[in-house]
Amino acid sequence: MLRRLSLAVAVAATTGFAWAAQPAPAASQLPTKTDLISVYKDAVDNNSDLAAAQADYLARKEVVPQARSGLLPQVNAGGSITDLRTSLDEPDITLNRSAQLIQASLSQPLFRLDRWFQLKAAKDVSQQAELEFSATQQNLILQTAVTYFSALQAQDNLAASKAEEAAFKRQLDQSNERFNVGLSDKTDVLESQAGYDTARANRLIAEQAVEDAFQALITLTNREYSSIEGILHSLPVVTPTPNDAKAWVDTAVQQNLLLQASNYAVSSAEETLRQRKSGHLPTVDAVVQYQKGDNDALGFTNTPGGLPGQSGFGGHVDQTAIGVQLNVPIYSGGLTSSQVRESYQRLSQSEQLRESQRRQVVQDARNQHRAVNTDVETVKARRQAIISNQSSLEATEIGYQVGTRNIVDVLDAQRQLYSAVRDYNNSRYNYILDNLRLKQTAGTLSPADLQALSSYLKPDYDPDKDFLPPDLAKAAEEQMKGGARY
Repeated sequence: MLRRLSLAVAVAATTGFAWAAQPAPAASQLPTKTDLISVYKDAVDNNSDLAAAQADYLARKEVVPQARSGLLPQVNAGGSITDLRTSLDEPDITLNRSAQLIQASLSQPLFRLDRWFQLKAAKDVSQQAELEFSATQQNLILQTAVTYFSALQAQDNLAASKAEEAAFKRQLDQSNERFNVGLSDKTDVLESQAGYDTARANRLIAEQAVEDAFQALITLTNREYSSIEGILHSLPVVTPTPNDAKAWVDTAVQQNLLLQASNYAVSSAEETLRQRKSGHLPTVDAVVQYQKGDNDALGFTNTPGGLPGQSGFGGHVDQTAIGVQLNVPIYSGGLTSSQVRESYQRLSQSEQLRESQRRQVVQDARNQHRAVNTDVETVKARRQAIISNQSSLEATEIGYQVGTRNIVDVLDAQRQLYSAVRDYNNSRYNYILDNLRLKQTAGTLSPADLQALSSYLKPDYDPDKDFLPPDLAKAAEEQMKGGARY
């Protein structure tokens, strides 16, 4: 009796599952799987890069109160105790005095134009820091999705590799059987053995890829996961809304977080340039000073009618001074002019970086819009390729059984089938991630996008059984009979 191998049979032989419905295990027997939102929450709580970015943001926010302090009153207080020893030759007198002094001063800037510009620059720096931190938070959303779905992709590819290994093993067994009964020569056995050995090596590599992918989850979240929920094949694969590249570019230019941050970087550089130019302007401060101490501490010495070193006042003295202090910068060794020239260059640098960022955002928006549209068509094409390759494999096996095809044709058809399986799964995950990348570029990516994907996760996802839609096997059979294509 002629046996026709299919992808469904290969999977069943590998995993013990058939494509037909199996009795559902009891709820208590189902392994606990982690979903996408839980991984994201773990990442928010434990990701070291996010924590470092938050610390940087909070540190950079402090430039505002630091700059504002230059416009607020400055109050200082202090005191001193000094022992004074004065020796005179004529007459031979030695005076020992103890001088005590307490003083306080208040200075209020009245005209400090440079400090006003410094405060404006600091506010722009703070806004830039906030946007860059928001971009880091947004990037964590994408990073979580990339890491999560890369693990699912690795599991699906492993499942396909296991099914491929089982198919090649079965082909090797058939070749041995045919050789033993004289229906084929030793070449068929050797070709089958080579195919099986290659498939086994690919399966080992795929197992390592799964372990690496789960290690990446640990690195992201500092948590270990035994298994994660898989994505349903019913996830809609549709074009972006709106399906207009210009609309996405316009949104990205307005809302991309890093591009907005670069606008504040330019504004900060402009204010810094004004601050440096103001270094040529005079400054005016109101000054109040209070001193209390004995006459020696305050310097009331050598007054008329007294001995040298002897004060004309006795006891303690209080002294209060109120005034306006004007400072006119004349020459500082070229420092101010050099700082102005530096600020011009820093402004030019920030403008060029902003333009570079804008061009990159426009490019990314267009490229990712095209990528999503290509992914939509690719998923459809890869799905059809599985059906076609499965039918081709079955037809090749039939030809091999009747002697019109050789073993090399069969092995090549098997390789093409499982390559199509992996390409299909890869295209699905590319579609998911390219959608998220497009939204990140447009500045609209949020945790709600992960929540939307979570509604298509399957809690009891089994990669060995669910790595491919079960209807593909049926579609291949219909195609062999001349039925409609899927």
